[in-house]
Amino acid sequence: MSTEQSVQSQNTADKKDSKGNQGRQEGRDSRSGRERSEAKDRGEKRNTRRRRRSNNSNRRHSTATARTSAGWTPADFVVAPQDGKRRFHDFNLPDAVMHAIADLEFQYCTPIQAATIEHSLAGKDIIGKAQTGTGKTVAFLLGIITDLIDYPLEDRRRRGEPRALIVAPTRELALQIAADAEGLAKYAGLHVVSLVGGMDYDRQRRQLREKDVDILVATPGRLIDFVNSKEVDLYNVEVLVLDEADRMLSMGFIPDVRTIIRNTPRKGTDRQTLLYSATFSEDIMNLANQWTQEPEVIEIEPEKKTTDNVAQKVFLVAGDDKYKLLRNYIRINNIEKVIVFCNRRHQTRDLAARLEKDGIKAALMSGEIPQNKRLKVLEGFREGDIQVLVATDVAGRGIHIDGVTHVINYQLPEDPDDYVHRIGRTGRAGATGTSICFACEQDSFMIPEVEAETGVKLECVHPDPELLEDLA
Repeated sequence: MSTEQSVQSQNTADKKDSKGNQGRQEGRDSRSGRERSEAKDRGEKRNTRRRRRSNNSNRRHSTATARTSAGWTPADFVVAPQDGKRRFHDFNLPDAVMHAIADLEFQYCTPIQAATIEHSLAGKDIIGKAQTGTGKTVAFLLGIITDLIDYPLEDRRRRGEPRALIVAPTRELALQIAADAEGLAKYAGLHVVSLVGGMDYDRQRRQLREKDVDILVATPGRLIDFVNSKEVDLYNVEVLVLDEADRMLSMGFIPDVRTIIRNTPRKGTDRQTLLYSATFSEDIMNLANQWTQEPEVIEIEPEKKTTDNVAQKVFLVAGDDKYKLLRNYIRINNIEKVIVFCNRRHQTRDLAARLEKDGIKAALMSGEIPQNKRLKVLEGFREGDIQVLVATDVAGRGIHIDGVTHVINYQLPEDPDDYVHRIGRTGRAGATGTSICFACEQDSFMIPEVEAETGVKLECVHPDPELLEDLA
């Protein structure tokens, strides 16, 4: 074969191979084009909310007003302007949301609410720092509920496909957020579902299948179970909230959170991300920067980490006298709702049993208690059937119950930061509260560390003799 023939033969083979490759590539391009088109269509539907926000702020009232209960109008909810404070009226929220706020008797925003609601409504990512009990849950829920009201989806959704996802580290916190969401969305016609471990899996599955899920609140492990079983699809999540990120980090949930985030849309135009934490450590900020895009970083850092409306005192007492001091203090001050913190499960168990034996309506709250019983305990405490709740730090951090007048540190916490979270259980929503520490020879060395952490000089006193009298 001549050189010319050889070249021709090779060119023919190259052309055939090229055509074959071109055909295969065109097939791949066609498929990937369709996939890109479908993804774009889904993205268009998902992102309509943000494109329309700038020129559609007045539409929300006509959409939401019809959903409020008969006879109520915004004119029924009057809050006078006040210097230095922002009202919920100032954010042009839907009437359905304002009606719920009126029912809850909220008037003026807390600092974290005033600083974040506007950014949340604008669709921006947020990294927010605020101590517990400052109202951040309401802040992110208002933005979510407003979005879902203003921009309803016209196309049918599959069941188990939430529009908003809130991830929290503990069952109690997740359930509390879900309860708050239901309260704020009561006139909005939204379906709120909570998925937490330790509760009936089949019941949670039925809730997912009842109707379209608007807001899903979950703990990481249980959420992953539902995602793996294909009963929850996170592909069309529009808003993702990661609450108490520092707690998720310390409890080892970050790998689970990464798995969850990989199942949601991309950050930025496809997903609004709100991350809240009580601390801004280097690890937290690194994670926040991975999961958000051009976020608004908002730090509400009071001069003191503990609030002025919580009176704080330390009783210097011998370890053997702590129980007498506790019983007498509760009796003499007629305390009806108090949380007593211990450092270990066995300590909470022993103390709760001793109180119950002495006729005190007490209950235990620790990680060893089954979830269904924990819910009953919390409900009994909320309703006043339980007077003393004895808790560990892990179980107690998710307790958000109004009307707790006292927090007693039966043992000073081993981590000063836990002291801040403990006393955050009282003095909530503008109410006053009292924090008492029992410091003995075994834990009084923690007092300077707590003072350094909080920036507060604690009043240390010896208890009056009547507080140490023998029990009848």
